[in-house]
Amino acid sequence: MLYYLFEYLEKHYDLAGAGLFQYISFRSAMAFIVSLLFSTIYGKRIINYLQHKQVGESVRDLGLEGQVEKAGTPTMGGIIIILATLIPVLLFSIIDNVYIVILLVTTIWMGTIGFIDDYIKIFKKNKQGLKGRFKILGQVTLGIFVGAMLYFHPSVTMKEKLPEKLQYETEEGVPVLFADAKKSTRTTIPFLKNNELDYAAALDLFGEGLRDYAWILFIPIVIFIITAVSNGANLTDGIDGLAAGSSAIIVLTLGIFAWVSGNIIFADYLDVMYIPNSGEMTVFIAAFVGALVGFLWYNTYPAQVFMGDTGSLTIGGIIAVLAISVRKELLIPILAGIFVVENLSVVLQVGFFKYTKKKYGEGRRIFKMSPLHHHYQKSGYHESKIVTRFWIVGIMLAVLTIVTLKLR
Repeated sequence: MLYYLFEYLEKHYDLAGAGLFQYISFRSAMAFIVSLLFSTIYGKRIINYLQHKQVGESVRDLGLEGQVEKAGTPTMGGIIIILATLIPVLLFSIIDNVYIVILLVTTIWMGTIGFIDDYIKIFKKNKQGLKGRFKILGQVTLGIFVGAMLYFHPSVTMKEKLPEKLQYETEEGVPVLFADAKKSTRTTIPFLKNNELDYAAALDLFGEGLRDYAWILFIPIVIFIITAVSNGANLTDGIDGLAAGSSAIIVLTLGIFAWVSGNIIFADYLDVMYIPNSGEMTVFIAAFVGALVGFLWYNTYPAQVFMGDTGSLTIGGIIAVLAISVRKELLIPILAGIFVVENLSVVLQVGFFKYTKKKYGEGRRIFKMSPLHHHYQKSGYHESKIVTRFWIVGIMLAVLTIVTLKLR
């Protein structure tokens, strides 16, 4: 909203300093500051309110050290993350930007699903929360919306770099390095020289003339990614600070990709896809990172608040949509490696248990407990050490992901 106000003031009244709001870097910095201040200052008030309403975590005794002491700690703290993200985004972003619209819908939609889940657990005393099929339905619905918007919306385009012999300068001396914007279903494949994959081209295997129906392939892929990443973030939220810290690292990395992909100069220099209008996501990302860091103030060991499904499902959904929007979804297994490993540990544990029970009559386990962070707790590691080491691994994966910009 402030963007439009200062744009009007600059245009009609030539107000000094109003032009700053034209710069994504300035608005991103302001979004981060406001988000961080809100989550740290008002976060405490929200925690006190949750305590007053007795919105406390009910903990099952799984034999983990320090687990029983966490009973009664306020949950649904994801509300802090959501509010601390939405307020600065509404203030500093171009709200009618298609990518901002998609991210706002994602935040509210996934936040609502998580809120309902937490509400049922706490106030209805049902530890199962929202039934799994309704969660999946909500994630699938969001996937259809996001996939359809990215595929059909006319503002979601890409510019291909012109061959060197076709590049030219305008009469004003401005170099033209990219072709006109057009719709595209291309995405990035890491580590390959010609590191692009066109989903539409994959349909050529089934016959000619099918490229116009690429949405049949694209939308299910979007649904799968959103469902997998949001569930991965949900599983990672098991010990103090793990999900919020790991997510901040992932989102900050995606912010770098959004920045370079939406800037024609950096896109040319780094030889990456130039995605017009995508740079505006940097404002959202800055606000989101500020919210996560501010939430960590109260969520690090010993946690004063838990994010609950209100936060974890929202975080996962946002990360998935950001990765898809900047055409880096195939980097998720690397960048969000923590989420992937946590997910896999549960799948392997359950699958191996069922297999051995059927074959030997007695279920056996690969890990002492899943998800993976609980395995290390059972092994005697303090949760602060586990979280710190997971963060270090997350930073290493983030650096490796950024390196793929030039490593082909």
